[in-house]
Amino acid sequence: MNPNRNGSSALLDIAQDTLASVLMREMPLVQGLVSIQRLSGGASQETYKLIVETPDGTQHLCLRRSPGGEAVLSDERRPGLAAEAALMRAARAAGVPEPEVHYVLQESDGLGEGFIMQWLEGETLGRRIVTSPDLARARKHLIEQCGAVLARIHAIDLEATGLAKQLTHLSPEAFVTETYARYQDLAFAQPMIDYTARWLLENLPAKNLRALVHNDFRIGNLMVDQDGICAVLDWELAYIGDPVRDLGWLCTRSWRFGGTLPAGGIGTREALLAAYARHSGHVVSAAHLKFWELFGSFWWAIGCLGMVEHYRTGPDKTVERPAIGRRTSECQADCVNLLFPGAFDLPQPVAAGDGLDMPESAELLKSVHDFLRSEVRNRTSGRTSFLSLVASNSLAILFRESSLLPQHRSEEHERLRALLGINADIATLRGELCTALRNGEMPLDDQCLQSHLRQTAMFQLHIDQPKYPALQGPE
Repeated sequence: MNPNRNGSSALLDIAQDTLASVLMREMPLVQGLVSIQRLSGGASQETYKLIVETPDGTQHLCLRRSPGGEAVLSDERRPGLAAEAALMRAARAAGVPEPEVHYVLQESDGLGEGFIMQWLEGETLGRRIVTSPDLARARKHLIEQCGAVLARIHAIDLEATGLAKQLTHLSPEAFVTETYARYQDLAFAQPMIDYTARWLLENLPAKNLRALVHNDFRIGNLMVDQDGICAVLDWELAYIGDPVRDLGWLCTRSWRFGGTLPAGGIGTREALLAAYARHSGHVVSAAHLKFWELFGSFWWAIGCLGMVEHYRTGPDKTVERPAIGRRTSECQADCVNLLFPGAFDLPQPVAAGDGLDMPESAELLKSVHDFLRSEVRNRTSGRTSFLSLVASNSLAILFRESSLLPQHRSEEHERLRALLGINADIATLRGELCTALRNGEMPLDDQCLQSHLRQTAMFQLHIDQPKYPALQGPE
């Protein structure tokens, strides 16, 4: 929906003649399909810019589609693209800035799950929204607008719109439990995730609220122009539950895009809560917000791991998915800073290799990294340029890992043996610690446990993303 996300690569998996026929059948003013481009963002769904011919000249439309066009079974976390279209229509009717949905794809169309909607002009790239001088005027009012828009979303009548029958209701406890179960199904031991899950389950909100929850309301899913929010995007995760989830997600550190302020990188938590109270009439406590902000980091830590699983088994094997997988360390470090901030040590890099190879592995990695980041990125555009940057970042992780990982693993191993009093390999010890956290044997206030988790999370983050602000401590 945003020209700034435009990709230039041709799409080989969409039958363009079929798409053109659907457009002309369902939209009488459309006389033909001129071109189709995939937008560079979007790791969970595909979004395309369509240019169509009309009696008044060319017009832009937007197609949102499931990955690879394959049918995706709806579940508690993803109600499906047909429901997403219904959500956007209900939100638009309630005064939420939304594009008009023109047509929802049917199975007989042969294009997969998705829908065609109005094209709107605006900025969706999070970093530009947070930092661009061109949007300075919009940022002055953006937190106030977020409070107002969320109040409208949360006030939508679930029964009158039929959404009560299309969406799943999740209590905070059910949401934590289902998310935690998803992590356990991955069978990838990450003790900080187990620690956070237990804290969340022991500190559930007292109120069991019931409202429409967007569930992905954040900078990067808002389209913004100079006047502020012109569209709320990506409704694919909506459910019925505690509306404070949306406020906490907006404050989750992963979505600040270089900004220094807690609410979306552009405002304070206090300003967001005050704006929401003015427009909704509901006062949200700081403790309630903290629960959902912490849950946001917990949820996204597991979501990042899920991207790796999807890369291994799913239809969309782009370079973006495994790169996102490494972002789990960012989220786990955020959980540390929210729960038990404190001191930690970061290593000094050591030379990798033994000097016997010419060139050394680190030099090979750096040469490919530089090629992708400069030549490929500068000579391409749209999605190809974007993915070349992602690929270069992945190589940078491998470069740091080549010199830092042995020390990281050795120190983690020693701490685990001291903490658990067991002499075993590191994988076994990680699993034992996860088990002790899950069954309650390990107290959450154990200082040695917290120190180990903090040091492990920050060291891994130093490898994966040394510029991530969690390494500077809590706000």
